Amino acid sequence: MRFVFEKRNTVSKKAFVLVPLVAFLVSLFLTGILLVVFKANPFVTYGSMFVGAFGSWVNFTETLVKAIPLMLTGIGVGLAFRLKFWNIGAEGQLVFGGVTATWVALFWTPFLPVWMVLPIALLFGSIAGALWAAIPGVLKVSLKVDETLVSLMLNYVAILIAQGLYYGAWIDPKGMGFPGTMMFPKSAWLPRFSGRAHVGLFVAVLLGFIMWFVLNRTKWGFEVKMVGQNPKAAKVMGVKIGKTVLSAILISGAFSGLAGAFEVTAISHRLQQGLAMGYGYTAIIVAWMAQLNPIASIFVAVLMAGLLVGGDQVQMMMGLPSAMGIVLQGMILFPMLAGSLFTDYKLKIISKESPEASV
Repeated sequence: MRFVFEKRNTVSKKAFVLVPLVAFLVSLFLTGILLVVFKANPFVTYGSMFVGAFGSWVNFTETLVKAIPLMLTGIGVGLAFRLKFWNIGAEGQLVFGGVTATWVALFWTPFLPVWMVLPIALLFGSIAGALWAAIPGVLKVSLKVDETLVSLMLNYVAILIAQGLYYGAWIDPKGMGFPGTMMFPKSAWLPRFSGRAHVGLFVAVLLGFIMWFVLNRTKWGFEVKMVGQNPKAAKVMGVKIGKTVLSAILISGAFSGLAGAFEVTAISHRLQQGLAMGYGYTAIIVAWMAQLNPIASIFVAVLMAGLLVGGDQVQMMMGLPSAMGIVLQGMILFPMLAGSLFTDYKLKIISKESPEASV
């Protein structure tokens, strides 16, 4: 008797639901073991994290603040992953989008009508993220350069550019030497609806539903699916592989760039330390847990944001490191990667008595 994995003809709907759920439960179990090592009660810790993230409206709005960039970057990363394009550069695309939105807010305001400042800042932030993502995209399509390393290294380039600006060229002359640009004019502030939660939430949710419709109900979405599953067959069917990949990567980067523009126009109202919070890396977990589904990414982003906010609560209430939420996120990724094997493949048992039996 031996066991072999065979690729499924269609994705199992049962696995689509069960894999993320089981992965999350396994991650809770593994993190629980770690908490016991630290002499902390896992149930009390998880309860404190939940209360810290969702226990009150104020806490929930803070969770939403962190969920918005995770929604956008998660949707963008998920789109790239559908093409087997491993975009690890969402963090840099987010930062570059924030830098460009800052450029518009600080230096274009005198030349634009008041009502145009914010839309132009958000638009240019999205374009900047798209162009930053286009670098590994063009290299991949034209020269077959591995996109994983290129997109990853570009994160550091974008972060260093941002640091060079708010420590140097764009530093606020009245800021007494503290790193950061001048405050944006109020015409470049994205409105908030409760606490720090801003209208970018509604934009992110709307874009998630639009992207789901595009991927499942349009010709371009069908081409993306074909290229991701079988590039050779897509080419035979007349799909322009390079054009499809580049267009998807541009959109992927634009989502992350918009997230960065939201962060500087709605939260900080300036460019400063704290823009690179790791949202682009957490987006990878969001995309995998959502099974690359844009609508599911919205809800998974709220869960991941809850872990971040809840981690801060654990630090204050229990004296544990605030990084516990990040540890839990990491613990989720490994079961997700292992579980994805059963989403795309089925286990076949081959024995002498029964030539084939599938699970």
